[in-house]
Amino acid sequence: MSVVKINVLTVPAEMREELERRFAGRAGMVESSDGFEWFELLKPVEGTDRYLVYTRWRSEEDFQAWQQGQSFARGHAQAAGDAGRGGAQGEGQGHGHGRGPAATGSEIWSFEVVQSAGPKQQ
Repeated sequence: MSVVKINVLTVPAEMREELERRFAGRAGMVESSDGFEWFELLKPVEGTDRYLVYTRWRSEEDFQAWQQGQSFARGHAQAAGDAGRGGAQGEGQGHGHGRGPAATGSEIWSFEVVQSAGPKQQ
């Protein structure tokens, strides 16, 4: 059965647009990975400053292979490069004056899918 990895990112309000821009810039980088099943970037609506980066994988081994692979490294290097150039926001935005990570904290939650449902097909 599939595994789910949720990267929980603490993102200050002034860095939300930057984080979303960086993820949009990496669109398509994970989708071609062997064993990849699903991705969602979940934006907090109220009561928290934590974004959830939801990915679902065929197996733990597939996730580990992606995380240790070139696609993962390229995506994170691109985000770091964008931050170093000040991104779309320009210099002086967010912590580090436009450089460094958009999030101030991160943790990974891991789950196995025990049950899943989708819309009924007619």
